[in-house]
Amino acid sequence: MGLDGSRALITGASSGIGRAIALALAADGCQTLLTGRDSQRLAEVAAETGGRTVVADLSEPDGLGRVADAAASFPLPDLVVHAAGIGRFERMAGGTGVDDDGTHDDGTLLATNYLAPVRLTRALLPAMLDRGSGRLVFVGSIAGLLGVAGESEYAASKAALGTFAASLRAELSGSGVGVTTLIPGVVDTPFFERRGLPYQRRFPRPVPAARVATALLRALDREQAQVVVPGWLRVPIALQACTPQVYSRLAGRWG
Repeated sequence: MGLDGSRALITGASSGIGRAIALALAADGCQTLLTGRDSQRLAEVAAETGGRTVVADLSEPDGLGRVADAAASFPLPDLVVHAAGIGRFERMAGGTGVDDDGTHDDGTLLATNYLAPVRLTRALLPAMLDRGSGRLVFVGSIAGLLGVAGESEYAASKAALGTFAASLRAELSGSGVGVTTLIPGVVDTPFFERRGLPYQRRFPRPVPAARVATALLRALDREQAQVVVPGWLRVPIALQACTPQVYSRLAGRWG
């Protein structure tokens, strides 16, 4: 799809992959509508992109409603990038799934990573179908395809998002509205500090968020259904799909 002059809604645009995508889209000539929870960081991204902002927590119905209303009057975006997401490191055995205030943090995780993209898509899709054009981008994770020890709930939320995107792609075939799934591996963002445990492995090395954004723009130009960053991750993805027992042994040895 041509990006110059198009309109893009990016959730989770205040930092990390969402921020990198917002900057890349703006540099390619997109008008941007940016959402995020941190008003100061979001304002900084808006200053760099010239975009409009909606400060909102997408795990809350009110926040989701404000974003949907703003997007509907943007005018309607040509591109919707669901980049908002949160993680949490906690092993199932010994974990509580409960925050210090007594609330269940797994509910917030699921609401942000899966329910918010689904509900926002439901709100915007009818108008996109009436127009007969547009593209939806869902930012998943390699964890959602392979599973990661200590991140079972996060991985499950991203797996659900990926299955939703694949099913939606089939539903929208021939409608003019496309679906792209972005599958990043380890990315150099504040994600790991916020999940409760910094990234400590020597391999694979984190890739810059800008590299992920560049790969996405290339995929949009080609109207690809899926883009994996870095590309070598297609090997363990294929291995796990074809020979899960072999993959499990290797993953147990190499992590």
